Amino acid sequence: MKYLILIHSNPGFLKVWDGMSEAERVEFGRGHRTLNDDLTESGELIVSEALADVSLARRVTVREGRTMTTDGPFAEVKEHLAGFYLVECESIERAIEWAARAPDAAYDEVEVRPVLDLSEWDEWEL
Repeated sequence: MKYLILIHSNPGFLKVWDGMSEAERVEFGRGHRTLNDDLTESGELIVSEALADVSLARRVTVREGRTMTTDGPFAEVKEHLAGFYLVECESIERAIEWAARAPDAAYDEVEVRPVLDLSEWDEWEL
């Protein structure tokens, strides 16, 4: 089954990040590289990516056939998605084991969410 390991960031973590030494930041990055390498070696990694700063994001809505965009950052949102790992594991417990190895888990929550299996939709007449 596929699971998405979501890495969130928020003002609390950004304060921690700002307080880290350069060596601590490098070690944090190495932690992600090691996790990525270990997931790749295990054969359970599908893809992982870090996301650019939330200020570069755009929200898209369509109303009455018209596409509208709004620039970030979004003042009402304090937490944002900073990156993810898409993994294929035998169980959610295994995905949680991997999530616990994300350096971010030492500072805040890391979310593990099952990916819906939409293969049945192929059988539906849409």
